[in-house]
This record gives sequence, C-alpha cells and structure tokens, in this order.
Amino acid sequence: MATGYLEILRAKHATRLLVGTLVGRLPNATAAIAIVLFIRAEGGTYSLAGALAAVYGVANAVGQPLLGRLVDLYGQPRVQLPAALLSALATVAFTFTGTGELALSYAAVAAAGLFTPPLEGGLRALWPSVLRKEDQVHTAYAMDAVAQEVMFTVGPLLVTLCVSLWSAQAALIALNVVGVVGALSVVVSPPSRAWRSDPREAHWLGALRSRGLLVLLGAFLFVGVALGSITVAAVSYADDHGGDVVYGWLMAGLGLGALLGGSVYGARRWTGAPERRLRVLVALLAVCYVPLTLLPGPVAMTALSALAGVFLAPAIACAFVLVDRHAPRGTVTEAFSWLVTTFTVGASVGTGLTGPVVEWGGALWGFVVPGVAGAVSLLVLLAAQGVLAAPARTAVVAASSENDPNRAAEPRFSSGDRA
Repeated sequence: MATGYLEILRAKHATRLLVGTLVGRLPNATAAIAIVLFIRAEGGTYSLAGALAAVYGVANAVGQPLLGRLVDLYGQPRVQLPAALLSALATVAFTFTGTGELALSYAAVAAAGLFTPPLEGGLRALWPSVLRKEDQVHTAYAMDAVAQEVMFTVGPLLVTLCVSLWSAQAALIALNVVGVVGALSVVVSPPSRAWRSDPREAHWLGALRSRGLLVLLGAFLFVGVALGSITVAAVSYADDHGGDVVYGWLMAGLGLGALLGGSVYGARRWTGAPERRLRVLVALLAVCYVPLTLLPGPVAMTALSALAGVFLAPAIACAFVLVDRHAPRGTVTEAFSWLVTTFTVGASVGTGLTGPVVEWGGALWGFVVPGVAGAVSLLVLLAAQGVLAAPARTAVVAASSENDPNRAAEPRFSSGDRA
C-alpha cells in the first residue's frame, strides 16, 4: 500500500502541492468551530455563533464554483492568491469587529467565505500535469480524499490548542496567516504557474452544461446529507451514553473508517468502468449506515461509526475520476469546485433536516436519515447510469477563446472530454 503512495509523493512537486493545499485549506476546514469559539469568547450567544458560521458556509458554497471558473479563465496564481489574501483580511476584520457591530461582522464573515480560494479543485486539476500516468492520478485522488479526512480531524484540534494557548482571536488570525502561506506555496510552484485550462466554449452555465456532472452533483448532494445527518444524530446518541467524550469517539471513528477505506482503495489499481464502481461504492456506503440504527453501547457504536465511514473516501475518490471525465473542456477546476459546493450544501441540509427528526423520534430516527439519503444517492446513479456511461463528445471551442492566450492545454486522461 505504501509503495503506491510513496511513488506519488516522490514525483516532482507532488508533496509540495499536497501539503501546500492542505495548509491553505486550514482556515476553511476550521472556520465553523473557530467562529463559534470566538463569538463565545466575546460573550455572544450560540445562536449568533451558529448564524455567523452558517453565513460563512453559504458564502463559501457560492464562492467556490465562481472562483473555480475564474481559475479556469485566468490561471491559478492570478485568482488563488488574491482570494486567499482577501479572505484572510476579511477574517482579521471580523476578529476586530467582534459582536460590536453585527452588520460588519456578518459582512466580514460573508466575504471570508466568499473569497476562500478553490485550492481543492485546483489541486485536482494539477495532478495530471504532475503525475502524467492515469493510474497514478487516480491514486492521487484517493490520497487527496484521505488527506482531507486527516485535515478535518486535525484542524479542530489545532483550533482548540491555539485557543487554549493564546485566544480565540489569535487562533483565527494565526490560522488564516498559515492558510495564506499554504496558498502562496502552491501558486508559486512551477506546475501551478504553468497550468492553463483547455480552450473553452463561452457559455454562461460553464461546467453545469454537462449532464454527467449534474448527475454526480445530484448523487453527492445526498451523500452530503447523509454525512451531515450523522453529526446531529451522534449528538443525540452521545447525550444518552456519556456526553461529549462519546461524541468525540463517534466522530473519530467515522474519520478513521474513511481514512482506512481511502488508503486501501488508493493503493489498488482498479479496472473496469468507474461509473459502475461508483454505484457499488455508494451502495456499500448506504448499507453501512443501516447498522447505526441498532444503537448499541459506545464501544460498539464507535466501531459501527468506523464501518459507516469506510466507503466514504473511496466514493469521493471515484467521483473525482468521473468529474474529470465529464467536465466540459476548459472547466475542470470549476467542475471540481461544484462537487465541493454540492457536498457542503448537502451536509448543511442534512444537519438542518436531522435536528427536527431527532427531536421527534430520538437518535434512532436520526440515524435512519443517512441510510435513506445513501439509498437516494444510489437511486440517482442507477436512474442516470446511461448518462454517466455516455460516449465522449468533444466540446466546441469558440473562435475567441476565453482562456489565456498561450492556450496551453491542461493534461487530461479522459477518453475525450465529455460535455
């Protein structure tokens, strides 16, 4: 298993790009908990903290595909670094505004979320130019999904550590400074500076004109719903079985399962159609949510949480392959950013939906939601399997390209660009 990953990390620029992207995404990964801790330290209510965190999330969901389109049009350095600086400056402004001027606080948080650079989509667009071999790129997608799980586990720990050592204000500022450094490390690298999107057809829908991409977004909206619902149902379960410590173990189990599943998935070379493999992975993901409704003791429940996470990272990694294949020419960063946005929106919907469900029926019905959401995701993939398996079609390129005049095409391993 280690050999495949080491082969990728030994590739020139690969480690720098992976680490720089993860570091650059720290402010986004920790924003929700950092905002809550900061508002609490300022004497604000949890309702205010939750509202500000929600504004950040919505703004981030809007900004990712928009900035992703700008990256495809103008290149990574001209978009990623200014966006990172603007997001960091808005966060610093928020830390000095606090709860004194709520209108300014909301505006600053919205700007911080809106200008969060699409480093995640940018990295996935860079992998083909760095690794050259298609099987290595697929392994890199899996490694990326695994690293994401590590970041979302370690990130909140870093926030709480910074808060305990300094203050909530210092934690927000420090993490955003580190995030800018990470983004800078990526955009000054040779692959990022040299990368250019394919020439593209001018179209206001951008990546969303791809039917295959729309199917993937629909399916992963419900995968996001499942993940968001588990976080709420787990709180209800923990309240009856030991409190915050048990909740922490459940979330750690979910992350560990995704980490192990993604590591094993990425270490193997897969043959066959990725769209068929994605259906199998989503089906297994949905099935593994069902045992959570048994509500055993904390130790067994932690094990079931780990099982529930096993197929998450593999499903995401497989989806990356299909996003690359179905993104219309010249929209690959935007397409990946749409997947991030859809997944985030789905998680928010799952969180909001499961709250009333838990209040009505307790943790049992809360854990029914992810199973149902996983099943719906599978139904979307089954109903549209013909769209995902459709033959490639070459996009028509407008005579006056929107892209960089150098018109250096991005390396792609698709069997053609499917629009």
